[in-house]
Formats: sequence, C-alpha cells, structure tokens
Amino acid sequence: MESSAKHERSGRNPDQTRSRILESAFAEMYRKGFQGMRLDDVLAATGLTKGALYHHFPNKQALGYAVVDEVILPMVEAMWVLPLRQAPDPLSGLVSVIEKLPDAKPAELIRYGCPLNNLAQEMSPLDEGFRQRLDAVFRLWHGVTHEALQRARDQGRIRPDVDCGAAAMFVMAALEGCIGLAKNAQSIDRLKQCNRGLIQYLLSLANGMDQKQA
Repeated sequence: MESSAKHERSGRNPDQTRSRILESAFAEMYRKGFQGMRLDDVLAATGLTKGALYHHFPNKQALGYAVVDEVILPMVEAMWVLPLRQAPDPLSGLVSVIEKLPDAKPAELIRYGCPLNNLAQEMSPLDEGFRQRLDAVFRLWHGVTHEALQRARDQGRIRPDVDCGAAAMFVMAALEGCIGLAKNAQSIDRLKQCNRGLIQYLLSLANGMDQKQA
C-alpha cells in the first residue's frame, strides 16, 4: 500500500488514475473477455502498481463490474441514448444511428464485435452481478428505442398498429445479429448490408405518406 500512497502523493489525480485503469481493463476485456483479462496486463498498460489498482478496485470482479457501469453504459448512452432523445424526428434519428454505426469504431467493431453482447454471452450465465448490470444496459437501450418509436407513432410517422415495445426488441436483436455476422466474416460491408435490411424494416413501419417520401 506504500507504493500506492506514493502514486497518489506524486500529483497524479485519483480520478484520472481510476479512469486509466478502467480504460485499460475495458480494452483487455474487449480483446480477451473478462475471464481472459489478466490484471498484470492491465497494470502493464497503465504503468501503475498493484497497490494503485487495489486502492480503487478490491478485486478483478469489482473491476469488471465497474467497466460495465462506467465504460460500457456511458458508451451506449453516447452512441444510442442521447442521439435518440435529442432527435426531433425519432424515426429518422433511429435510422441515422444505425447508418452511422459502421463508421463509429469500424476496426474494433468488426474485429471484436459488440462489447456489451460479448460480455453478456460470456458472463451472464456465470455471474449474477454481471448479468444484472448488463441487463440494466440492455433495458436502457430497449427503453430509449421504445420511446423513440412511440414518439414516431404519436407524431403519425409510423402506423398506429405498430407494437413499439416488440419493434424495439427486434431492432436490438437484429442489430446485435448484424454485428455478429460482420465479426464472423471480418467484413464491414457485411455490417452495412445487414444494417440496410434493418433500416428497410424500420421504414416499412412508416405510414403511407412517409413510405412514399422514403
């Protein structure tokens, strides 16, 4: 713990130290999964000591939970939640988010897939703490998508018979499927092609006037 105290006294901001650890842990988990992540590799990437790491996270599990809460959740909020909530035209906003996805982080997304879904597939059957945290992120994603579709329905942009909750769930599942297919093929073109099909589905929900405009 003495070496950790020296780190803190050296002028390093504790919040910056925590952020560096989380960013490094996320990168390791993204490439290797939580079970494949080694704390020694996280420390090597940050240049910190074990004392500095344990000052912020008592164990590997706590670090993994924090990655979900403080890295993956804000990532979903930035890429999905905020753009949809700020879109005056929710249907066009939803289409725009999907269209822009392949260009957001193309190399990492195609090589490694979706970090949220990867971790859910790996850890949800094994650890209830992970499952609950990841489910909260999925529920947030579903909720804002449901909200956007409901606003589009209220504005007359999509048909009044559309079940917005079910449509939102389908959009999420289809998008994760698209990313998985692209990862397996290691092809951004596969992702773009699959996303075009998902966008066609969304446009098919539009009322007659909007379908003609599309």
